[in-house]
Amino acid sequence: MKTELVTDIAMNSVLGEYNTKLFEKYGLLFVDTSYGGGQGNIENVNEHLRKYFSKNFELSPMGTLFGRSTMMKTSLENVDITGYSLATDGDVFKRQVITYMESDLIGGAAKKVRENAQKLKDSGYEEIDVEEAARENEQEISGSYYEDTDGDGESEEYEIDNPAGSVTSQKSIGILSLAAPSFDDISSKAINSENLASNRKLKRGTGLDEDFQVKFKEKLLFDEYIFEKCGYYGNEGTDSALDYELEYIFAGKDSDYKNLEAVVNRLFFIREASNYVYLLSDEKKKEEAKTLALTASALLFSPELEEPMTYAIIFAWTFAESISDLRILLSGGKVPLVKTEESWNISIGNLLNFRNNLKNKKGSGFSYGDYLKMLVFLKSDKDKTMRMMDVVEMNIRKTKGNAGFRLDNCIDVYRARFTVKGFFSQNMVIERIYGYEM
Repeated sequence: MKTELVTDIAMNSVLGEYNTKLFEKYGLLFVDTSYGGGQGNIENVNEHLRKYFSKNFELSPMGTLFGRSTMMKTSLENVDITGYSLATDGDVFKRQVITYMESDLIGGAAKKVRENAQKLKDSGYEEIDVEEAARENEQEISGSYYEDTDGDGESEEYEIDNPAGSVTSQKSIGILSLAAPSFDDISSKAINSENLASNRKLKRGTGLDEDFQVKFKEKLLFDEYIFEKCGYYGNEGTDSALDYELEYIFAGKDSDYKNLEAVVNRLFFIREASNYVYLLSDEKKKEEAKTLALTASALLFSPELEEPMTYAIIFAWTFAESISDLRILLSGGKVPLVKTEESWNISIGNLLNFRNNLKNKKGSGFSYGDYLKMLVFLKSDKDKTMRMMDVVEMNIRKTKGNAGFRLDNCIDVYRARFTVKGFFSQNMVIERIYGYEM
């Protein structure tokens, strides 16, 4: 009886040595088999287990002083850890996250994000490549044209005078460069991602207790956890390796700038699709675009270019409005997924100098954070899980004593076999499986 009690105490004592920084910051219970030292190894846990078992059979210093003996002539012959699950095995990491989040009610952030993401998906905006259509339009109106422009009976070469050329030429500057309210406010933090979980070969456990089925409800909880634990542009965390962690979940790049740029470029793609669809539905704005197109001198000689020139204006207007949307989002404002006449910002009169008319408006609709969470929600489960592991690793490594922290050194369930020598040299074998939430 005492032997089994000591076995249980030893097993629990090992679990009591969970990484405290990991628990404090992320609410996760794992034993780091490196114990803050060099290489993580299950043998390190085995030694700790042996120590705890043996200590509970040893006499205290006071007992030794008074010549007392233990209640049982028992000693540990051998202990072996015969099975264990690492944090990176299967869905072990995700299971712990979901256990942590189960006290929260579904119906909060994740449910709302799911609804918003479904609206985005249903809109079809992610499938409309406005830039490709604009390039085709540019090819249609570019090239050399010949016409008898001076009435001498001979054709002269002339070029198309695109009224929107001054707008489209600014695309080469870069979307983030055009839209950012201030470059000084963009984080310059960067990491080396080569040694993070998503980019290295991971250790494997024995497969113990990793068969966890993630259902739809659990997926929402995992997304909620990501939104709760990760900072992003305009809502940065504290003392983190990257300021834009949620952008990293989306893009997986090595610097805050590159991750923000990837998100902004994706949002630009979506905003262009939305604005283009709206412009085509607004007859008044289409007529304004046609009027501006008629100012092109080329139409005096090539009236057949009226329609492609009108579309050139529409594409430029779409571009300018989309940059305006991003400026609003990056300055803390909101932009609706679908525009109306009231929510349109750039007038035809301000098109050619649109950069002077970018405003940090509040607006209505979705914030930058709302759009970002939609994008993250639509990422694959594998990308989200692995990159969340990266975020955990890079931040725990910043804490004292955890410079070499790796999730594939961390166990949460293990099985051990104890061989105990008792009276008359008889051996007793005891097996136990212990873990968090078991």
